[in-house]
Amino acid sequence: MMESLQKLGKALMGAVTVMPVAALLMGIGYWIDPTGWGANNLLAAVLIKSGGAVLDNLGYIFAVAIAFGLAKDSNGAAALSGFLSFQTLLVLLNADTVAGFKNVDLAALATMDPQSQEVLDWVSQGWGAVGPKNVLFVIAAGLLAAWCYNKFHRTTLPDFLAFFSGRRLVPIMASVLSIVLALVLYFVWPLLYSLLFNFGEWIQGLGALGAGLYGFANRLLIPTGLHHALNQIFWFDVVGINDIGNFLGGSATIEAAKAATDASSCAGNWVNGTCEVVGVVGRYQAGFFPIMMFGLVGAALAIYMTADPSKKKVVGSLMAAGALASFFTGVTEPLEFSFMFVAPMLYLVHAVLTGISLAIAAAMHWTAGFGFSAGFVDMVLSARNPLANKWYMLLVMGVVYFFVYFGIFYFLIKKFNLKTPGRGEDEETEENEGAILASDSDYAVMASQILKGLGGKEDIASLDYCATRLRVVVADPALVDEPEIKKAGVSGVIRPSQKSVQVIVGPQVQFVFDEATAQTS
Repeated sequence: MMESLQKLGKALMGAVTVMPVAALLMGIGYWIDPTGWGANNLLAAVLIKSGGAVLDNLGYIFAVAIAFGLAKDSNGAAALSGFLSFQTLLVLLNADTVAGFKNVDLAALATMDPQSQEVLDWVSQGWGAVGPKNVLFVIAAGLLAAWCYNKFHRTTLPDFLAFFSGRRLVPIMASVLSIVLALVLYFVWPLLYSLLFNFGEWIQGLGALGAGLYGFANRLLIPTGLHHALNQIFWFDVVGINDIGNFLGGSATIEAAKAATDASSCAGNWVNGTCEVVGVVGRYQAGFFPIMMFGLVGAALAIYMTADPSKKKVVGSLMAAGALASFFTGVTEPLEFSFMFVAPMLYLVHAVLTGISLAIAAAMHWTAGFGFSAGFVDMVLSARNPLANKWYMLLVMGVVYFFVYFGIFYFLIKKFNLKTPGRGEDEETEENEGAILASDSDYAVMASQILKGLGGKEDIASLDYCATRLRVVVADPALVDEPEIKKAGVSGVIRPSQKSVQVIVGPQVQFVFDEATAQTS
């Protein structure tokens, strides 16, 4: 179960990685024309519209990425099937089509009082939320398409239908089975939407506390890779929160707020008949900036300062690389995995401090947003977004958080003699001193060392990767030698299950994966 969920998380990352480009384009566009949405500048219009080409069609991108990522051999037929499956669901279950099935006159509803029972009954069913950004439909379509590929890509048909055998059969089966899935969702979606909408409203109703609880849970789920699933609810358009999309919408979100008629059409807080979005939209993102840009950098310094003198050089290079990645790009896994399992007390503190950061930012209405993660690049790009409210206070809070993290981590490591990197973990004797590969070693050498520690290529049952980790399933877990793997200079090794091994490489993981694949083929 866990392995399957982790594979889904990895497939989702394939779609998430395309967002930084869109965010970069839109961010520069906003920087040029922060109030006109490109209306006052041709270059800004081109950049914003180009970014919107990605963000407005995330559903299709996610569907293709999930199907492609979960297919046994990542074939293009699976990606095509994901697109067709999602499109079939949208066509059969969009508001206009369902209104026809139910004999509902949408034009008449539009003229009624938004608080009338007829309108509320229709809105509560959630058909208006079925569109190119509906992440739940995306996941369903992607999973179905991947299953169709893995099930039918080698199916042979009788001679007179032989042309449609194998991979050509996959999109056909995905389209047909998507009709069945649409029928199921026709009955399930209204119930599910009601539950999710109420859950989202409950969190939103908790205000700053809800943002804090989300931030705490987000960090706790990092070791499992399931934080991506939680993020879908708050960052994308699953239950109407869509914090990233609405924030990047900027001026368009503000205009939509002015036209909102009730809580369901309000992207922020519906208070006394008005929709508040400035200082509200972005609250599920803003509190991450002090953590990723400053807090974890302070933690890295504490880990370096408490390392054994003989190991400070190695620990320093590891912490410096992780700190730079966290500060500039918001990629935190190299740092988090360096202490997550060797000192879980520190990780729990980290999760609590993250929750507090999100709660403070939300309570003070300090907002900023990101297209990828809460690093310096996204902070700069979001600064001129009209929804960025007192964003500079996040930097002030970040400086405070740097010292809070440094002080707490330094104290706890010393007080409880926690075995963070460089503190007695290398008890394999002096024969391993200096055995870690040089930082400029090429990826082929790193891959070779990792494979050696995994028991050799004969012990590899499957090999994959996500944003920063190699994900490996081994045939014989007894052959895995973690100290040997760590000689490759990786950030860490974790064992989610008996045969599952994850090697924390960092942002360059794809190149190590490519070399490892070549060496095992």
